[in-house]
Amino acid sequence: MLTPKENRATRFSIRATVKQKDLISRAAARRRQTISEFVLENTIEAAEGLELDNAYFVLTPEKYNKFLAMLDEPTEPTPLLKKLMSDPTSVDVPNN
Repeated sequence: MLTPKENRATRFSIRATVKQKDLISRAAARRRQTISEFVLENTIEAAEGLELDNAYFVLTPEKYNKFLAMLDEPTEPTPLLKKLMSDPTSVDVPNN
């Protein structure tokens, strides 16, 4: 969530082509946001995603072996999973 403007102490700017700015402007308008709000929100979201992709955790050898054993255990299919796996996808259905 964005913080109130008075809490933002740092500024940065970017350069974009007219076409890029127009695209971003249209997208921001669809979300009823300013360009700054849209760019900041989406940039933070992308940055947080990268941070999570690079996160790691440390386990003791015992906990690591338990974790691996859990990954190897078969799961019980739920009704929702059965439905998901039985519905055709765009890969299954030929384009005509």
